Amino acid sequence: MAQDIKNVLFLCTGNSARSLIAEAVMNREGLGRFRAFSAGSEPKDAPHPHTIELLQKLNHDTSTLRSKSWDEFAGPDAPHMDFVFTVCDNAANEPCPFWPGQPISAHWGLPDPAAATGSEAEIGLAFLDTYRMLRNRISIFVNLPLSQLSGLALQEKLDDIGQNTDKKDA
Repeated sequence: MAQDIKNVLFLCTGNSARSLIAEAVMNREGLGRFRAFSAGSEPKDAPHPHTIELLQKLNHDTSTLRSKSWDEFAGPDAPHMDFVFTVCDNAANEPCPFWPGQPISAHWGLPDPAAATGSEAEIGLAFLDTYRMLRNRISIFVNLPLSQLSGLALQEKLDDIGQNTDKKDA
């Protein structure tokens, strides 16, 4: 019997860094069990150059990554979402569109690497740190025994993942 693929939407304001990184990581780490998408409430014109550069260096497919509005995922022709995660504090506090099917949602807020200042190396480290934290969280998520968790237990696990301290040695 074929396993259902779960759709996951990562939301942020600009959809140029964190949510795109999460989309790329989930599509790799999800091992065919999850399909990831990303969007923003106020999407930028394009992905942040450091986002694309980092993902390419880490051998992620970036050919389909683009900044897009969350409105694309709220319409009747949009894919059904099983999970919706906000990865920035601004998006978590904004009124979201109605997601058909009432997907399970959680807030996994992270600092915005696109706001990093300093040398190119320091900015690059901010993007790498964001990637590491998202990869840790997504790895925990994709390894949850979803079929064995009730709705409340699953919600608690997802909230716990968002509170993950993301230690460097994790």
